[in-house]
Amino acid sequence: MAVSGFLFLAWRLFEIITLIPIMGMLAWFVHQYVHANLLTPSYILVLFIVSVIALAWAIFTTIDYLRARHDALFVAFFDLAIVGALIAGVYYLRGIAGQNCTTGDAGASNGGVYINVSTNKTCAMLKAAFALAIIDILAFFVTFLLALLVHRNHRNDDRVTVKREYRSSNSNSRGAHRSRSRDHRSSRDYDNRPSGGSRRSHQSNSRRQYYV
Repeated sequence: MAVSGFLFLAWRLFEIITLIPIMGMLAWFVHQYVHANLLTPSYILVLFIVSVIALAWAIFTTIDYLRARHDALFVAFFDLAIVGALIAGVYYLRGIAGQNCTTGDAGASNGGVYINVSTNKTCAMLKAAFALAIIDILAFFVTFLLALLVHRNHRNDDRVTVKREYRSSNSNSRGAHRSRSRDHRSSRDYDNRPSGGSRRSHQSNSRRQYYV
């Protein structure tokens, strides 16, 4: 396996690892809205759909890498499309970036000091999905470039294989032509060779005539 193919698979595994939490957290939100018989907000639904498609695509191209290598150019353009879709999902969820999901206060009570920290679960999950989606934008852009590199390397390998097959076929045809030429020359020499039987019969006839 070429270095580009190994790096492609490594980044694919990284994308799968980061996409699973995004899909899981956003699926929880979708379930809550569906259970409450409410429409899921677009800032959640868009990124959720994109993460599901991206995760399915990453798993498929990782398992079936040999076929994906032959269609590396198509894989590259689909990865670039996923980059655009993830950018759209992050844009819809951009409002969570400025939110503070953790609040805390400190004080003194009965001669002691206490610290109270509380985290908004909804805000924290959305913010984590937002951050992981940005990471996946960079990851899918990297695999887009690596897929182009795999396509170029695979095309060069095909050219080398075709050249080798062409050379071997030419050498086989030349060898067959030489063997046919040798066979033709040997058969022609054999046909032109004087017959020993006719020489002997001629000599015997001449001897008989001499003695008579």
